[in-house]
Amino acid sequence: MIETTHPCPCGSGRIYTECCGRWHAGPQHLQAPDAATLMRSRYTAFVLGLDDYLLATWHATTRPPSLGPTETGLRWLGLDVRKHVPLDADHATVEFVARSKLGGRAHRLHEISRFLREGGRWYYVDGEMR
Repeated sequence: MIETTHPCPCGSGRIYTECCGRWHAGPQHLQAPDAATLMRSRYTAFVLGLDDYLLATWHATTRPPSLGPTETGLRWLGLDVRKHVPLDADHATVEFVARSKLGGRAHRLHEISRFLREGGRWYYVDGEMR
């Protein structure tokens, strides 16, 4: 886990408890106000290994039954949210690049993700790799 006074891994510049931490636990649990915020909180959940949060914020129509184990030695290096496009009140896309390192090799995940708001909550649906 992360110290509550450390910077949030999502790169916002805020401390964890004032950023993604409030969506991971506490009174605002699972209540990210928009798709971009949910994207940041999901990246941070990947960094911290919060599989339950990742599954809870993944839409039921595309959610896997479980997440595989994290590869040993995987380090997340940063997130760049490039674009957040609200399509209507309940649909949005977020383009991002997430950087990681594994076995001494750098990797980039560039995706345009689709999000859906249902019952007042935002969910990750799926993404198209770039």
